[in-house]
Amino acid sequence: MNNIIMVSYMIACIFFIRGIKLLGKAETARKGNFMSAVGMLIATVTVMCEKDVLGSWNNDILKNGYFYIILAIAVGGIIGAIWSKKVEMTGMPELVALFNGFGGLSSLLVAIAQYMSTDGSKTDAFTDITLGLTIAIGAVAFTGSIVAWGKLSGKLFKKQITIPAKNLLNGILVIAGIVGIVMYVFLDRELGFYGIVLVTATYLIAGLTLVVCIGGGDMPVIISFLNALSGLAAAFAGFAINNTVLVVSGCLVGTSGLILTLIMCKAMNRSFYNLLFGSFGGGSSSAGKGDGREAKAISTEDAYMILEAAKNVVFIPGYGMAVAQAQHAVKELTEKLENNGAEVNFAIHPVAGRMPGHMNVLLAEADIPYEKLKTADEMNPQMAMTDVAIVIGANDVVNPAALDDTTSPIYGMPIINAHQARTVFVLKRGKGTGFSGIENPLFTMDNTVMIYGDAKQTVSAIVSEFDD
Repeated sequence: MNNIIMVSYMIACIFFIRGIKLLGKAETARKGNFMSAVGMLIATVTVMCEKDVLGSWNNDILKNGYFYIILAIAVGGIIGAIWSKKVEMTGMPELVALFNGFGGLSSLLVAIAQYMSTDGSKTDAFTDITLGLTIAIGAVAFTGSIVAWGKLSGKLFKKQITIPAKNLLNGILVIAGIVGIVMYVFLDRELGFYGIVLVTATYLIAGLTLVVCIGGGDMPVIISFLNALSGLAAAFAGFAINNTVLVVSGCLVGTSGLILTLIMCKAMNRSFYNLLFGSFGGGSSSAGKGDGREAKAISTEDAYMILEAAKNVVFIPGYGMAVAQAQHAVKELTEKLENNGAEVNFAIHPVAGRMPGHMNVLLAEADIPYEKLKTADEMNPQMAMTDVAIVIGANDVVNPAALDDTTSPIYGMPIINAHQARTVFVLKRGKGTGFSGIENPLFTMDNTVMIYGDAKQTVSAIVSEFDD
């Protein structure tokens, strides 16, 4: 039986690895998602066949371990199915943040359950240490993700919060948590219990204090980092309960999340250290206000006249496109432009939107060909030859202050050079700044015109002009 269990775990791990590999390309992503789900199904069934779980079988339903397992799966599945169908694409970032949090919480609960099942008795030092680390990392991932969810949804922490001596406070919390792990591993059972309480409480607080001061501009990177933490917590939980598939799947999630975090830090010209211990988000900035000129606004009719003569058009989407749900209208305008003889591409910045890959998901939903989606490195050399760059709800990722204004909070961050295009259309609801609160001098440049209003309605109106 043990051999069958191990083989089943190996098969589940193969499905996970293959699934993640397929998720790397848009055309195979659905298959990759399905294969990962099959792997999880195999792993779940295998766990329920292990002797430790089989030993929990009892005719008294309230004492039967399978009752609670099936109940948890049913409740979680129903909530997930109902909730996910109600979430619009604009709400996807906060949903992903919640998923990260629940992943960390589940690892935390597994570790607590393992502690309770042994009645606080010690095993070997390695297992005890990994149990403590599972609690620590899972706690940070949980509360940090709840804060990220609150910030992204606008339901919590609406104003920028500053904690005096934040880094010192976090350092004290981390050290106190490590003391708690040491108490559990090396001291007697009673003091070990207080150690578990200490590490749980301190790292739950640390997750809050670590993320609450970080502003909106850094949220895509923070979500990626919290995803890495949830995977790391699962990996340590696997060590704590001696479960191979948890170790493998946790390592896959943790390493892929960390790699993505580092890639996004590079895209923002930020160090990983600076991400955690300092951020540019949230507050308003006086940098990058230009020379005080007013932005020029035009009508959709005038925009059509310019686009009708354009031979090279680049769309640069941001979170505003998600808010307006304008991706399908953008697809229609793309088709009109191509039928008129224009070449159309999409320039996607790594941190556009509020979660990793946000714009890619939106455009894929509208069936825009994947080969039209270009990175900033691919499009920037061509931007000076672009007739029209259409910025839809983006701010920081096209802000030229990042290139030449040393006083700007985003100075040094690689951007999409929309300002080099012959004409720039900026589609915005109003005259406010972006989510990070930083002014954008692009809006008042000579080659830039603003089209105010709902992006979906604006793009649809331009499409109608082509039809007429």
